[in-house]
Amino acid sequence: MESTNPATGERIKQFATWDETEIERALADVSATAPAWQATSFAARAKILRAAAAELRANRDRYAGLITLEMGKLAREARAEVEKCALNCGFYAEHAERFLRDEPIETEARRSFVAYQPLGTVLAIMPWNFPFWQVFRFAAPALMAGNTAVLKHASNVPQCALAIEEILRKSGLPEGAFRTLMIDSRQVERVIADRRIHAVTLTGSDPAGRAVARAAGAHLKKTVLELGGSDAFVVLEDADLELAVAQGVAGRMQNAGQSCIAAKRFVLVDAIAEEFLARFKERLQALEPGDPARDETTLAPLARADLRDELHRQVQDSIAAGAEALLGCEPLPGPGYYYAPSILDRVKPGMRAYDEELFGPVAVVLRARDEMQALKLANDSRFGLGASVWTRDAARGEGFARQLQAGSCFVNGIVKSDPRVPFGGVKDSGYGRELSIHGIREFVNIKTVWVA
Repeated sequence: MESTNPATGERIKQFATWDETEIERALADVSATAPAWQATSFAARAKILRAAAAELRANRDRYAGLITLEMGKLAREARAEVEKCALNCGFYAEHAERFLRDEPIETEARRSFVAYQPLGTVLAIMPWNFPFWQVFRFAAPALMAGNTAVLKHASNVPQCALAIEEILRKSGLPEGAFRTLMIDSRQVERVIADRRIHAVTLTGSDPAGRAVARAAGAHLKKTVLELGGSDAFVVLEDADLELAVAQGVAGRMQNAGQSCIAAKRFVLVDAIAEEFLARFKERLQALEPGDPARDETTLAPLARADLRDELHRQVQDSIAAGAEALLGCEPLPGPGYYYAPSILDRVKPGMRAYDEELFGPVAVVLRARDEMQALKLANDSRFGLGASVWTRDAARGEGFARQLQAGSCFVNGIVKSDPRVPFGGVKDSGYGRELSIHGIREFVNIKTVWVA
């Protein structure tokens, strides 16, 4: 496990991968802690989560600095990520008890109800692109539900992984209630198979999701999978173009385009396509690469050299198949893993840019004759995580959103996750939900109790 600065390519720090003895010690610790943690009151759990929120806010710049150092996120985006983690901790501290309160059911019994009880220990396999948020997104509801948790974080953000465990421990969480496992991907199946693991949540690629689902299924363990997306950003002819362009840049370029819910496929109706692209191109050309720790930098590097290389292969293969490089479409020279802000126009079915997720600052443009074809193109994807539609007619936008095949559909807003509403996908974007009441109920035993 290795920290490398994506802005320079410099190796920062290495961590030894755990052996079997260390894995066993951590799992035994979590297993021993689980009964007492399950018996802890909601009030006691909430006190710890509120303390975690306070710790995140009090040391925001330190934790944001780790995010920027290890995966290259712009400093202001890293600070916002830490704040969002604090918000999520506070949200579940406030609402978890109500979300999991016994639910009376009218039957012929004297008393019957549904109880929501913890499953046990949840294994989380988390990615590098939001190294704090992805973890707290699962950990806050899992812990508030009375589950214990173990984390297998991405191998390029080990300092973030260890910092999260430190935050929870400093906040009063028992040592064995949350443990970071310093393991590599080859050791994951062994942990999934362990009888002390009761459920698995993964955010990552769909190949990783299929592998985890197979391993968990072999042991009949519950899974939640969030597997990325190729979100459609649909601009209809009556859209507010100034708003759509500004939000299109934000939606595509956040985190250097390395977001599952980034706007990736820009579906433009012919009536506004040229004007939208002219404005969009002008804004992208104004982005400035630089040190992501500096607030004036507007273009961050990609997180790793291999990710940049694969993105460029996808782009070049698409151009060879007939796509038009309208802007950029090449790595930037110099140190670090920077890729030029790019527009790939006239993308068609069969091209890699049409069929695959592009994880980086490349906007894929699909042109549509009208609204009907725009909807068809938006839904013509094996992914279904998020989508947005842009129109001055709110009712028209809502009707369009209802027909989009995605877990989150926004009208005149970029797709985002929010503790108050469920988050997750359909099709190859996975299954299950995180956040809101739906997220906290994923890893509980929904138990019927019948009293005659």
